[in-house]
Amino acid sequence: MKKIKNEIERLLTGATHADRTMTARFTFPQDFIGFQGHFPDKKILAGACQIQCILSTIAHAKNQPVALREVVLAKYYAPVFPDEDVICAVKEVADDGGELTVKAYLLKGDAKVTDAKLRVSLAADLGKQ
Repeated sequence: MKKIKNEIERLLTGATHADRTMTARFTFPQDFIGFQGHFPDKKILAGACQIQCILSTIAHAKNQPVALREVVLAKYYAPVFPDEDVICAVKEVADDGGELTVKAYLLKGDAKVTDAKLRVSLAADLGKQ
């Protein structure tokens, strides 16, 4: 998973961070490692890769590593194929003593691909757990 994480972070572009909202853009090329398990004849971005996009967006905006604590909710509405632009938007909804709860979604154009709610810890808070 570390290799996938590093590759996703490399593909992150167009990041913004204002107030409690973070956004980033991702475009996954045909040879992206995350397509290897979902399916040889019709490549689809794995749900775990989509969650990693959210984590990478947070880490980039906060300029520190992020650890996933819990996937509270993850709904997938449409597949992501190679070479499609995906926008990831993340909003902080709670800060519970070192753990952030965020709501996030991924979009292809105007179409929602994923809805998620995650609990994460930032690097500064990882030693306190």
